[in-house]
Amino acid sequence: MSVTDRTRPRAAAAEAAVPARPAARTPLRQRFLGSGTRPGFLSYGLLIAFLVSSAYPLWWSAVIGSRSNETLGETWPPLLPGGNFWKNVGEVFDTIPFWLALGNSLLISSIITLSVVSFSTLAGYAFAKLRFRGRNGLMLMVIATMAIPTQLGIIPLFMVMRTLGWTGEIGAVVVPTLVTAFGVFFMRQYLVDVIPDELIESARMDGASMISTFWHVAIPAARPGMAILGLFTFMTAWTDFLWPLLVLDAGNPTLQTALSQLQSARYVDYSVVLAGAVLATLPLLVLFALAGKQLISGIMQGAVKG
Repeated sequence: MSVTDRTRPRAAAAEAAVPARPAARTPLRQRFLGSGTRPGFLSYGLLIAFLVSSAYPLWWSAVIGSRSNETLGETWPPLLPGGNFWKNVGEVFDTIPFWLALGNSLLISSIITLSVVSFSTLAGYAFAKLRFRGRNGLMLMVIATMAIPTQLGIIPLFMVMRTLGWTGEIGAVVVPTLVTAFGVFFMRQYLVDVIPDELIESARMDGASMISTFWHVAIPAARPGMAILGLFTFMTAWTDFLWPLLVLDAGNPTLQTALSQLQSARYVDYSVVLAGAVLATLPLLVLFALAGKQLISGIMQGAVKG
């Protein structure tokens, strides 16, 4: 037997005699605040608090909208829905032209969203990737228009619509918002980094025209940004109240202006008003559910670029 074979059992016994070190425990501060890319209890707590505070107004509207108006006078407000929701919905349908207003809002919001996304993507691509004289000056003018309050242009815009004979028509709501400065600026900033210049030059070297390059190179890369812009534009057009209230009449309203008729009387039944508000919010929730994947994709892509 060699010397190595003799000493091997002794080394094994010595290693067995040494107690194993306990696994290092995560410090309390690290578990609370998180480390690196791993969030801690504080992050989850803030997210839960933000979720509850954001969802509670909608839940409270649904609760009151499913009860009677006397519920608002109770000492402790209820937390669970009641059984009067469909009754209140029926009163909403009987009081205002709900389906006409819903159709007008869907038509107006869809046309505005499609137009803003299309024109903003075209203009954003031109400002981001094309070289032409006066590009920076024109972009500066676009950004400068964002500093002008919308209320300043309501009176002259209404005079223009009255001259054209469009007052009371849906076109008076659609045409002034077919393209927005925010949409152009947003798509320009998104396309500056998401499309490499080398990719565009490669497409041109392969013989692609400007339109073909935009369609086959820019559009696929811009889809997440277009989805985010479309979602925000649809939500803005859907909730717009002041301009449709001024330019449309009571017989051809949008959903937001029609809901205002529920509280125009001396006695306001807030359960009916909130039931209508819940109905008006449902299309936005459906849109968020359908466009959630593209929304998260666009946010994550922007975070990775940052």
